[in-house]
Amino acid sequence: MPEPTNSTSTILDTVTGFFTKAFGGDITNIAIIVAAIVVLGVVIWLLAKKCPCRKGACSAPAAPKREDGSVELYVGNLSYDMDETQFRKEFERFGVVTSARIIGHRTSGKSKGYGFVEMPHRKDAMHAIKNLNGKDIMGRRMRVNEARNGTYPR
Repeated sequence: MPEPTNSTSTILDTVTGFFTKAFGGDITNIAIIVAAIVVLGVVIWLLAKKCPCRKGACSAPAAPKREDGSVELYVGNLSYDMDETQFRKEFERFGVVTSARIIGHRTSGKSKGYGFVEMPHRKDAMHAIKNLNGKDIMGRRMRVNEARNGTYPR
């Protein structure tokens, strides 16, 4: 019966032997390559950590510029009982509203608690954001901010 061997040292010897043959017996090159890979991994991880979208490279600008100068606002934390007429009236106090829509569930049609408002003038939209963000309407504190890329119909 053969003597039992330490499996960790056997694996280490095998791996070391492979790399030694692959790099012509110079283990220093292997160490440099491994260190470079580790440093590169850390740099990528740090960059991804700083990116707000958490994908490593922010590809979505926060507020897209529209050719016609209009502004799309995202409105969250709406009361589920609010209808589009009430929703529109809240924003019409601050200027012209091109469109106001509450997003509903596909099958039931019930409000999902958020919507979008389009206003043709940036000044009016910023005034609406300033005055309505955090305001309690129908028992819920609305969240209003400029919509991010991809939220309006294309």
